[in-house]
Amino acid sequence: MIRRTAALVAALALAVSGCTGDPPDTEPREGLLRVLAGSELADMEPILEQAERETGVEVAITEIGTLDGAQQVVSGKADGRHDAIWFSSNRYLSLHPGAQARLGTATTTMMSPVVLGVRRSAAARLGWDRQAPTWAQVAEAAGQGRFTFGMTSPAASNSGFSALVGVTAALSGRGSALDAAGIDAVAPRLREFFEGQRLTAGSSGWLSDAYLRRQGSGVDGLINYESVLRSLNAAGRLPEPLVIVHPRDGVVTADYPLTLLASAPGHARDAHRRLAAYLRRPDVQRRIMTQLHRRPVNPEVSAAGFAPVPAELPFPARLDAVQALLGAYYDRIRRPSRTLYVLDTSGSMQGERIEQLRTALVALTGGAAGRFERFYNREEVTLIPFNGAPQTPLSYTVPADNPAPVLARIRDTAEGLKAEGGTAIYDSLLRAYEVADRQIARDPDRFTSIVLMSDGENTEGADSADFHARFAGLPERLRGVPVFPVLFGEAAAGEMERLAGLTGGRVFDARSQSLDVVFREIRGYQ
Repeated sequence: MIRRTAALVAALALAVSGCTGDPPDTEPREGLLRVLAGSELADMEPILEQAERETGVEVAITEIGTLDGAQQVVSGKADGRHDAIWFSSNRYLSLHPGAQARLGTATTTMMSPVVLGVRRSAAARLGWDRQAPTWAQVAEAAGQGRFTFGMTSPAASNSGFSALVGVTAALSGRGSALDAAGIDAVAPRLREFFEGQRLTAGSSGWLSDAYLRRQGSGVDGLINYESVLRSLNAAGRLPEPLVIVHPRDGVVTADYPLTLLASAPGHARDAHRRLAAYLRRPDVQRRIMTQLHRRPVNPEVSAAGFAPVPAELPFPARLDAVQALLGAYYDRIRRPSRTLYVLDTSGSMQGERIEQLRTALVALTGGAAGRFERFYNREEVTLIPFNGAPQTPLSYTVPADNPAPVLARIRDTAEGLKAEGGTAIYDSLLRAYEVADRQIARDPDRFTSIVLMSDGENTEGADSADFHARFAGLPERLRGVPVFPVLFGEAAAGEMERLAGLTGGRVFDARSQSLDVVFREIRGYQ
């Protein structure tokens, strides 16, 4: 049986979030391989279950973002807790000084380039079904409003990170020599490219679900792993299939190296050797190819049905260049975001709970959060505390330059939250949609989302049925605004799941981990 646990941490934030817990019953022992892995490998579960039956190697996976996982390895936090890592790539990890000393044998297991999936009609309109474009031509089409797309957050998901690195390398022509000056030079062309982005997400899977919800509403395609795009087509849920487009000037490819940690005990080294050999067997490579749509790496297996992969785009050779690129993306390049926080300040939040809420919000102002977790420059932030009724919304726009004074104002507001009164969840959500309606009308060019945090059940005002009925009557631009409920205290989990499903959001659970960690994870979806 394969055991998995999600590591709810954000990219580049190890100093804040620390290590996550291991799956149950994962003390080191013979036949067990404890693996720190990217969440996109969840689809490997049937393959790994068969591997256990045939090799005796049981795999216990802890899911984590690639960038944060690299930080855990470099810091030594992974030593003793995990025996191996299995990320989509080790390229980012290799940029850290001293990283190589913490790694043992690495075995490439499969491949999947990050490419475009374009609706068949859009590909025909753009001519991309006849000749693949360059990334520069994609950027031109996006800047002119002729191509729109979804992409994951590069600080939370490797597919988004790889896309950002690849596009930047192609547009700049500097590749591994990229530095801060080169990023500044290419920033106008990157802004043109990201004019076309209409969907963002913290994971490839949620991005696919969001795209399915948005069919027919102005999103032409996705930038994602080739395997994810082929899986979408194979599932038969798309009203219009995706044309897989490989930009002809190059791509960034995931090669999924199963990598032993240098600290792994002897029995784990043997388990790693057996599992790696199993995964590269020709019959297993064919299963991975046909069932999971990833390319084989064993030369004995032909990649039947896959188009030739263009050249591999160069990866930056310096860690500071990658961090400068991520900073520029969030603060200057991508479309800015708008987030409305609907915050329970009812009487049940008194004491430790209201203090946790204050701490979580203060962290997002930069007090404790990592660089790519705090409120971004240009982001519009609205706080709507509620108890028996929604309180006055308080809105702030973080400026592109000198954000500190506005972040301090948000911090002061968060620290002043007090707990009293009843719990009017749905009246407060409806108020948030009213506020969002005015904000979108004034400035439509933003990613907009709502975060709902409550520690209990609704006790006053509209109920769940009332909200569902009212939601159905909202204009389309508002029905596209997702709600991300956060389970806290005695929150009604079933109602929150239905709310997330209705609005296209996702539930986050803060009942078994700190609220500030969950708030930071949500940043990947904003």
